[in-house]
Amino acid sequence: MILKSIKIIEFSESIRELNKFEMASQIFRSGTSIGANIREAQNAESKADFIHKFKIAAKEADEVEYWLRLCEESPFYPRPKIELHEDLKSIIMIISKIISTSKNK
Repeated sequence: MILKSIKIIEFSESIRELNKFEMASQIFRSGTSIGANIREAQNAESKADFIHKFKIAAKEADEVEYWLRLCEESPFYPRPKIELHEDLKSIIMIISKIISTSKNK
């Protein structure tokens, strides 16, 4: 997860270099929050807490997807690399699977 977060940091820094601080901050915060919430889930106090932390990670991943989509569609921002989208889709699928499996146990 750390390597994926590094890609998000690198992309947000490329936006920051264009003096687009608001967008860079949004992408940085939501993108790095995914891994932080997953780490918190690993130390959950209960099954419900574990699921809750993963749900927060899922929401953050959806938010990153939104910001990346805005960058992709806007002529004012650099386009994110396709691998960033692919990584994010994989993370979303994994998080969703973990949530559904945890609920069913």
